[in-house]
Amino acid sequence: MNAATDAPKTGSGSAPQAVALLGPTAIGKSALAYALARQQPITVISVDSAQVYRRMDIGTGKPSAEERAQVPHCLIDVREPWESYSAAEFVSDARREIEVARGASRLPVLVGGTHLYYRALARGLSPLPPADPQLRERLAAELTQHGSVALHERLQELDPVAASRIHRNDPQRLLRALEVIEISGEPLSAQQNQARSDAGLPLLACALLPPDRAQLHKKIAERLDGMLRAGLVDEVRALAADPRNNADSPAMRCVGYRQVLAHLNGEYDLAEARDRAVYATRQLAKRQLTWLRKEPQVEVLPSADALRRLQELAAKVSAAVGTG
Repeated sequence: MNAATDAPKTGSGSAPQAVALLGPTAIGKSALAYALARQQPITVISVDSAQVYRRMDIGTGKPSAEERAQVPHCLIDVREPWESYSAAEFVSDARREIEVARGASRLPVLVGGTHLYYRALARGLSPLPPADPQLRERLAAELTQHGSVALHERLQELDPVAASRIHRNDPQRLLRALEVIEISGEPLSAQQNQARSDAGLPLLACALLPPDRAQLHKKIAERLDGMLRAGLVDEVRALAADPRNNADSPAMRCVGYRQVLAHLNGEYDLAEARDRAVYATRQLAKRQLTWLRKEPQVEVLPSADALRRLQELAAKVSAAVGTG
């Protein structure tokens, strides 16, 4: 990760086509993006694997209707909770929205913390085999019968590198990794290191990082408590009432949702669900910080002067792409 520099840098050395504002959950990325929007016209493109789902508003921290009316937002509410959304789909959608924003003379600003999406957009996609519906159905049945721990142990044997990156409570990525291995006979991690099937998009990436973990942990707990007061339990109850949803639906595996769903299923009381959700969110933030610190060409925004530096970087990108 880079210290502050005067010139925008991208992995390809080409002029950046958009700004990417990254950082762990609850760090304040959206608030900073809105502050930038008061200075120049921008379009926020969500880089969040949970905000893509409709009717999941409270637990994903989606922008309010008022915020969306003030600043255009993209890639929010694009899938039903039981539908999958791949990194390849994100790349296609994000590229399109970046072009739309630039065509409207607005600076595209990618905001979020889903590393898989950002990496696919910035570096390109690996030439992985296409999905096999029959194989995926069989693996999904095995997941239901044997549980995620058993399938994660299988992945650990077949591809320990991929297993170290994929949490056992992430069924979409877990099943995809096993699917790729069965189709190709090669580990997913080895194929991801092969030449990319398309060039990545040059991005100017910057990140908000917490001055200390204790402060971030406090923000995480406060945000979760606010979600519970705002009606998160009722939101999860409504989702669970839809027969098309179940505990293994992509959206219902999101942090916060799975803990509240377990509470509604009688596994533990609400206080324990809250504590488990806080802990899971802390673990998510830890993983996000780990990959951010390893990610090349990402500038850390100074905590005391983040907006000023972001404005400087945005101005450079605007000049490069002719927006603003």
